Amino acid sequence: MYTEDYFSILGGPPDSVTMRSGLVVLGPGRSVGRHSTGGFEEMVIVLDGEGEMLLGDGAVLSINRHTVAYCPPETEHDVRNCGEGPVRYIYIVAKAL
Repeated sequence: MYTEDYFSILGGPPDSVTMRSGLVVLGPGRSVGRHSTGGFEEMVIVLDGEGEMLLGDGAVLSINRHTVAYCPPETEHDVRNCGEGPVRYIYIVAKAL
């Protein structure tokens, strides 16, 4: 799947057992929107830009180029662009045991 902001890299079966991944591009001031990982864990690898990962418990993780952030299962979160240019990151999600 591809939109202007999102490109699927790995879509799960039959390409993988449970893993999914994609490239996200957020313009200045934009966010992906609050959502939950559900029964999945998620890793975010930031390629460019400056932003924040906001976790449901109120924690705020600063993210920027070459940052890796982890979000555990059953965790509400959002990723927001706080910089002047785009934030580009790859997310990887896999079913938690």
